Amino acid sequence: MTAFIVRYGIIAGLIIGIPMLWLMLAAKPGEVPVVGMLTTYLAMVVALTAVFVGIKAYRDKVLGGVIRFLPALGLGLGISAVASLVYVVCWEISTAYSSFDFIAYYKAYIIDGTKASNPTPEAMQKAIAQAEEFAVMYQNPLFRMPMTFIEMFPVGILVSLVSAAILRNPRVLPARAAS
Repeated sequence: MTAFIVRYGIIAGLIIGIPMLWLMLAAKPGEVPVVGMLTTYLAMVVALTAVFVGIKAYRDKVLGGVIRFLPALGLGLGISAVASLVYVVCWEISTAYSSFDFIAYYKAYIIDGTKASNPTPEAMQKAIAQAEEFAVMYQNPLFRMPMTFIEMFPVGILVSLVSAAILRNPRVLPARAAS
């Protein structure tokens, strides 16, 4: 089972990580890679299809076409965890080597959002303080990496649940007999 978790997890992680790296590293200084962000979220959905494919491959190749819900769920969660870890590594590389300053972008997003609501001076000061506090926390990898991990992993939990529920039925996409 471990080989399937690692194989399909790395495949899923690279499906999401490579486009993100390419788009972030290709961004010009001062440019906000919004297309890169949208592409990354689309790639996340596509990448997590590896959970379904990995569970089906394990069911068909190792278990003779039958898998119970809990082992399928465990396999899916393992694949999702590995994919999320690869995503974290790719994000760390992209933030280290990209000209895009995520912290500055996010701080401006928070402040501009507050300005749009015509705030009181106290509310504006509070928003600026929160933005600064987030920037300080985000510099700490022990804060940043788990935050990045939970961008993808909850979606992986949902995909794992659905995939395990579907693939526990051996009549759904049955294994093909060897020719």
